[in-house]
Amino acid sequence: MTVTTTMRWPSIMRTPRAPLHASVARVIFERAVSMVPVRVTTPDGQVRGGDTTPGAPEFRIVRPTAFFARLGRDTKVGFGEAYMAGDWKAGEGTDLADLLTPFSARLTTLVPQPLQRLRGLVDKRIPAHQENTPEGSRDNIAAHYDLSNDLFEAFLDPTMSYSSAWFADDVDITAATDLEAAQLRKIDGILDYAGVGDGTRVLEIGTGWGALAVRAAQRGATVTTVTLSTEQLQLARRRAEDAGVAHLVEVRLQDYREVEGQYDAVVSVEMIEAVGEQYWPTYFSAIDRLLAPGGKVALQAITMSHERMLVTRRSFGWIQKYIFPGGLIPSLEAIDQTVAAHTSLRVTQRRELGPHYARTLHLWRERFTENWPQIHAHGFDETFRRMWEFYLAYCEAGFRTGYLGVSQLQLTRAPSWD
Repeated sequence: MTVTTTMRWPSIMRTPRAPLHASVARVIFERAVSMVPVRVTTPDGQVRGGDTTPGAPEFRIVRPTAFFARLGRDTKVGFGEAYMAGDWKAGEGTDLADLLTPFSARLTTLVPQPLQRLRGLVDKRIPAHQENTPEGSRDNIAAHYDLSNDLFEAFLDPTMSYSSAWFADDVDITAATDLEAAQLRKIDGILDYAGVGDGTRVLEIGTGWGALAVRAAQRGATVTTVTLSTEQLQLARRRAEDAGVAHLVEVRLQDYREVEGQYDAVVSVEMIEAVGEQYWPTYFSAIDRLLAPGGKVALQAITMSHERMLVTRRSFGWIQKYIFPGGLIPSLEAIDQTVAAHTSLRVTQRRELGPHYARTLHLWRERFTENWPQIHAHGFDETFRRMWEFYLAYCEAGFRTGYLGVSQLQLTRAPSWD
């Protein structure tokens, strides 16, 4: 699939006119960067920031008027849009994730507390069309995962796994390079938690491009895997055929809410982020309903602290506008509360992979940059390139600092007397 070369970016092509908001944004930004060990440079030669030495990560403002106008109009969206527009960039020799990491580490304190209390007045609500109804979910998933299989093939490893890897214990994660082996280790971790072996009936919610389904089938399991992405469906079926396990893998274009039957194992890797808070009870109730007696569930979930989730869960941010419409990251506490209130399941094992996701994202970004000419040839423009650079680096910074986490969870049924 090749996308159109006439992608339109109305919010990027037009610089907003917001002089008052821009002035306020400038004051807040300059106060914030004075607390961050970065060096902020402007075209007129001024240098600001919490570390003005030449070796500090450089935040280079290219077009100050446009940068502060975007920041003032909508801080949560404007910062990323300003990068997409080229209003700011990482300075020469500064890695974008290295630049964003100190901001991520101080994200909850950059804005003064009195102004944080006004969040409700400035935060935009999540648009109604992004609600994860059955119809909305299909649109939300298509907006990201149906971009192009060629795009994802250009930066993912040969397993085509688009979730955190799990690197070996005896390697330095920050220098690890064998992404394929780490992704297979991650998949095996999920399958082990779910007790998948010869003859196991497996349901996978969220197919991806079929790597987990194939791996489970290679263990002798029979797999039903559901996706809402037509692009993923086609490639996952082909990959199962190529692996010689198509007779054991059924790939369906189906919403998890529509699945029937009983399964010995239910697995779902980084799917809950696309469910939406309103539908978490539906999601876990479906898993409970579909799990056969004695069965096990294994999930991999991106998480954030419960406090941050409560503060941000109803606001509309850059990630939701440009990368994952309808997305919401849960907390471990929210998962526990939902499971306890709506199912007979309980979390019985947990594995934390946060630093592993930081490294996974770094390796993806390296491959994305290296293979940009190939990606560009499929019709993606320079604004898209900057958008995905920012997305991958922004997420890497979040996992580096622990603002974001990722957990593998095993769930089993609580004893009837519990």
